[in-house]
Amino acid sequence: MVVAGCYGAWFNRPMWPLATETAATGEYIRWVEFDVPAEALEKAMTLDIETHDAEMHIDWICLLAALGARYGGDFGQYQPTHMDALVKRLQSGESMAEIVAPLTYYAYYEEAYRAVLGGFLGEYRQQLPQADGTLQWVTRYGLKAYSPVAEGYTYDHYDDFCAERSYGYQRKHMGHDLMCAVGTPIVAVESGVVEELGWNQYGGWRIGIRSLDGKRYYYYAHLRQNRPYHPNVTKGAVIQAGDVIGYAGRTGYSTVENTNNITVNHLHWGIQLIFDESQKDGTNQIWIDLYELTKFLRRHRSSVVRVAEIKEYYRKYSFIDPTVTEYLQQEAQTWTKNASAE
Repeated sequence: MVVAGCYGAWFNRPMWPLATETAATGEYIRWVEFDVPAEALEKAMTLDIETHDAEMHIDWICLLAALGARYGGDFGQYQPTHMDALVKRLQSGESMAEIVAPLTYYAYYEEAYRAVLGGFLGEYRQQLPQADGTLQWVTRYGLKAYSPVAEGYTYDHYDDFCAERSYGYQRKHMGHDLMCAVGTPIVAVESGVVEELGWNQYGGWRIGIRSLDGKRYYYYAHLRQNRPYHPNVTKGAVIQAGDVIGYAGRTGYSTVENTNNITVNHLHWGIQLIFDESQKDGTNQIWIDLYELTKFLRRHRSSVVRVAEIKEYYRKYSFIDPTVTEYLQQEAQTWTKNASAE
């Protein structure tokens, strides 16, 4: 299989100053604006999935990065015919490296967009119902990231990124709000490790999950009063994409723990990009606009069922993310190695 390569650049266009930094210099990306529309994400993803087993696999992130470099980061210029033309050139025998060679900033967009989308597509195994009513394990390549709101539950939203917030101090809204009923099951968008759990006066009961590649920090806030979390969610736990992690509510905006001071029931979710560990809790944090990503993920929602005896929700169909299996194996090997050295 030939993969449409991901390096080089495609159009020379002026761009803002930024640090497209390398390990050799100790520099790293400090700013990302992600405005790829849902329809472009859908089209690129479909091409990636359809060509996965073909002689030439077209990487969706490479396609989007090439367009991002062409537009100078402004996807307001996007037209589906632009992606069609790029794919036609790849299918005619040109390599991605040749196509993007004139573009100075392609490498930046490829790294930035891969930081956003790197865990969204891949192979996974899942139990699915068959025509005879039985469940059967199937292995697939495709979208393995989920909408944060479970299947069967409604929500409303609008693009509220960078809207003004005044509680505590004047600041920008660095996330995306999904208006939904209290108790709505909230699921993990991507597999990862629970890094933060507990009360925060701004986010109320909240969960922070780090993607297994370390590039994305998912933040889920304003969870339900009294019973905000699923019992499987503990600090350090490894969570799979689509697992129920908690329940929507309106906690927060108070220094008093477990207080409902948010006026509208909703889930606040955010993605922070991390190119260097100093960015995680430092002054150079990168949060992205999730409006288009939310629309894109709406097509892929986790089916859940309620266990009446314990009043908790669980995913309906068993799921195995190979990246989780690999992560746990690596952790076990590291633990064994460290134990042997002691």
